[in-house]
Amino acid sequence: MAPSRGPAPLHGDPGLQPERTTLAWGRTMLALVTVSAIFLRWLPQHGLPILLLFTVSAGTAAGLYFTQRRRYRVSSHGIRKERHDADITAVLWTASAGVILGALGIGVVLIG
Repeated sequence: MAPSRGPAPLHGDPGLQPERTTLAWGRTMLALVTVSAIFLRWLPQHGLPILLLFTVSAGTAAGLYFTQRRRYRVSSHGIRKERHDADITAVLWTASAGVILGALGIGVVLIG
């Protein structure tokens, strides 16, 4: 029996956009988790305000992780129906988190 390579795609072509998009969101989650670890490393130098940065980055990574399956399913069904809209809320949420992280980072540096 051949080893399983994961769940079968919900559409006809496994190389289509949902798989590439899932990989991109996975890289974004990995970057946010890495940044969260770096923020924890800076805690002794910058104090408790760093925990705000950690919370935003780790929370965003967790939010992406817990919504990933739904995004994939919606994207696959959209391709199968030949009508798919971009997930604007996920993009805006992630972009907003980036802006908030930048503003908090500037605030932490100016305070400390």
